[in-house]
Amino acid sequence: MNTISEIQKRIKRGDSSARTEGENVIRAIKNKDADIHAYLSFDEERILQDADMLDARIKAGEIFPLAGVPIAVKDNILMNGVKGAAASKMLESYRAPYDATVIRKLKAAGAIMAGRTNMDEFAMGSSTENSAFGATKNPHDTARVPGGSSGGSAAAVAAGTAVAALGSDTGGSIRQPAAFCGVVGLKPTYGRVSRHGLIAMASSLDQIGPLTQTVEDAKIIFDLIKGVDTFDSTTVELTEIEGQEVRKNEKMHIGVPREYFGDGLNAEVRESVMTALHALEAAGHTLHDISLPYTDYALACYYVIMPAEVSANLARFDGIRYGLSKDADVLIDVYKKTRGAGFGEEVRRRIMLGTYVLSAGYYDAYYTKAGKVRARIKHDFERAFGEVDVIVSPTTPTPAFNIGEKIKDPLSMYLEDAYTVPANIAGIPALSVPCGKTSTGLPIGIQFMARWFDEDALFDIGKEWEHLRT
Repeated sequence: MNTISEIQKRIKRGDSSARTEGENVIRAIKNKDADIHAYLSFDEERILQDADMLDARIKAGEIFPLAGVPIAVKDNILMNGVKGAAASKMLESYRAPYDATVIRKLKAAGAIMAGRTNMDEFAMGSSTENSAFGATKNPHDTARVPGGSSGGSAAAVAAGTAVAALGSDTGGSIRQPAAFCGVVGLKPTYGRVSRHGLIAMASSLDQIGPLTQTVEDAKIIFDLIKGVDTFDSTTVELTEIEGQEVRKNEKMHIGVPREYFGDGLNAEVRESVMTALHALEAAGHTLHDISLPYTDYALACYYVIMPAEVSANLARFDGIRYGLSKDADVLIDVYKKTRGAGFGEEVRRRIMLGTYVLSAGYYDAYYTKAGKVRARIKHDFERAFGEVDVIVSPTTPTPAFNIGEKIKDPLSMYLEDAYTVPANIAGIPALSVPCGKTSTGLPIGIQFMARWFDEDALFDIGKEWEHLRT
């Protein structure tokens, strides 16, 4: 396993260099990615140029926490001068004029940007089959999906074509592919990481986070990209957060919500997660049976709020301001032709649904009601975290499914997010860590959730679980 700390040790000893690590990732992409299609693009010349500049600065005595670490970037996170299409025909020729805040921070830390990873178009999907540029395959079984929408980033890390990757998580789009591909995925607390430079899907739900081989690597990247940003007014300083209690004991009280272990859960997933819970209990942690009663309404709530915000955010892609444009004699036909050609089926479906729930006569019946349910889901977590330190559940109800199995059944696809969506609705941090494998070798993920801004609790329990697994 090629981790961030191992690369740093090699470079510090002089056994490697940023150029060597860059050449390694280029070789890996060329050898493996044709079968997986995790990447939409990578610039070999740029990787080596950046690596050589970094080596010169290291030789001059500068120290970088990510010196020479190749990091892949989801195609909806902007990089200056590089195409960023969000895997859509609408933005196929768009080149970003600036770096996203997270990219600027990673570059300053010495990371090498390995390339742009595939995703569901505008982050809408759970399988990376909705990309306008072809589906990504799961490295563990290329007949199966890697999850989505950050499936390309998860597949790149799982295949060893990147040491780490950035993804975005709106309803589970980091954690679900992390579980399907057998890697670690973190969705930070809403507001903990800047969204400046992220092509917005649903602004009140989106968060950027890392996908890595280990929990320690996830913590390293998170610590570098977190923080307040003047370009994103939703980011907050921790000094502004009140009521956060510091855990007094190393051993934790773990909440096990009964709603997450119902009839829809695959038997092997259930067994694997329960085995992990018993191992944590044997290690001295205390398990508590808890209830999150509004969990059953989370998915319905999400699929009202999210499409509404999608409808608003994607209104800018009209064929006039930037991106794809189709000529027509009258303005309304420019809109129709451009959006019809530029957006895929799933994107059009969500725009139409979102426009409907925001329309006169339906706003109160759907959107307002979803906002009230959202408040109750958040209250469920507030009450639960008054009793426990972390909440544990499966990350997904099933292992990775076959390519093509659910793409024509949107409702079935949406159900894959049942266990991840509540964390986004409430804004809490959540971490998916590999938990085991099915009898056929497919990865299974376990999800840890903590109170707002307590990512450290996730890292602590996640690292301990990794240790117990080995």
